[in-house]
Amino acid sequence: MAHAVALIREEQNSSFGVSFPDFPGCSSAATNLNDAIARAAVALAAHVKSMGEHNQALPALRTIDDIRRTLEIHEAIIAAVPVDLPGKSIAVQISINEHLLAALDQAARASGVTRSEKIAEAIRASLRV
Repeated sequence: MAHAVALIREEQNSSFGVSFPDFPGCSSAATNLNDAIARAAVALAAHVKSMGEHNQALPALRTIDDIRRTLEIHEAIIAAVPVDLPGKSIAVQISINEHLLAALDQAARASGVTRSEKIAEAIRASLRV
C-alpha cells in the first residue's frame, strides 16, 4: 500500500486542517488530531476514486524530503496517510489446493465478486494487519 504525505495545520479555532501536496484540492478537517488523520484517509480515498472515474492521471507520490524541498511547511504536522492506488491488472499463475479453491469460488459467488477480486480483498486485509 502506498502512502501520501499529508500536511496538518492547527487552525485558529482549534480545529485541524489537512491537505495533500500531491493531490491539490483534496482536503479535510476535524476538531482533533486523530479524527483529522482518519478523515484525511477517507477524503484521500474518495479523491483518488474520483480521479479514476474521470480518467485523470494519478500523481507520482513524493517523499517527505522532496516536499520539504519544494514547499514551506513550517509548523505543519507531517503524516503519511495510506492510500490504495489503482493499478492495471496483471495475470499471474498460482497453485492452490483444490478444496481451498472451491471454497474461494463459493465465497466469491456469495459476495458477488470474481475470484481475482476475492483474492485481492484477502491480500489487502492481510497486509493491513
